[in-house]
Amino acid sequence: MAIIEMKQVTKDYPLGDTTVHALRGVDFSVEEGEFLSIVGPSGSGKTTMLNIIGLIDHATAGSVRVSGKEVTTMTDSELTDLRLYTIGFIFQTFNLIPVLNILENVEFPLLLMKSLSKAEVRKRAEYFIEEVGLTPYLTHKPAELSGGQRQRVAIARALVTKPKIILADEPTANLDTVTSNEILALMQELNKIEKTTFIFSTHDPEVLQYAQKVVKIRDGVITESGAAH
Repeated sequence: MAIIEMKQVTKDYPLGDTTVHALRGVDFSVEEGEFLSIVGPSGSGKTTMLNIIGLIDHATAGSVRVSGKEVTTMTDSELTDLRLYTIGFIFQTFNLIPVLNILENVEFPLLLMKSLSKAEVRKRAEYFIEEVGLTPYLTHKPAELSGGQRQRVAIARALVTKPKIILADEPTANLDTVTSNEILALMQELNKIEKTTFIFSTHDPEVLQYAQKVVKIRDGVITESGAAH
C-alpha cells in the first residue's frame, strides 16, 4: 500500500520578476516500510519534495496524499496534527535544543502530543536512546557530543513519536565517511525493527548503497525511479 502519493505536483516560487519552477509535474509514490533515497544535485528539487511530503510546504498544484489522506485540502490545524502523529524529521544540522540534555531533547516531541503520562514519555525516550546506543549520555547536552552522536540523538527524537514516515534531508552531509556509514546502517536497522518508512535525500553516491529504491530528480523532474541494486 502506498503511504505517500504525489500526482502531477508542481511547486513554483516567485523570485522578483521571475518564477522558479522547483517541481514540474512530479508523480511519485512510496510503499509502507520502504527505505528510499531521493538523489539529485543541489537545487534539483529534493528538499522541496521532502518539505511537501513533510507538510512543511504546500504544492502549487497537483495531488498529495500522506498516509491515505489528501493533504492539499486540509486546514493548518489538521496538517499540524497529521505532521505530529505521522512524520518524524532528521535534519543535516541536527536541530537539537542546546539547553536541553539528550533525554529532554528526545522527550520533547512527546510533550507536544499531551496524551502520554510522564512515566510513558520517559520510558519511550529511554527506549529509543538505547536503540541508537546513547544510554550512557542521557544527561549530556548536545555540545558535549560528537556530530555522529548528535545525529543519533536526532534519529531517536524522530522515532520517539512512533511515526509512520521518517524524512531525512541530507542526514550525513556534516559527517565523515565512517560516521555516515554507521548512521545509515542504524537507520536501515531501525527501518527493519520499527517498520518505519524512511525517505532520505542525498547527493552522495556512497549513500545510495543503503537504499532499497532510488528516485533521481533533476531540475524539478523525476528522471529515474526503481530498485537501487
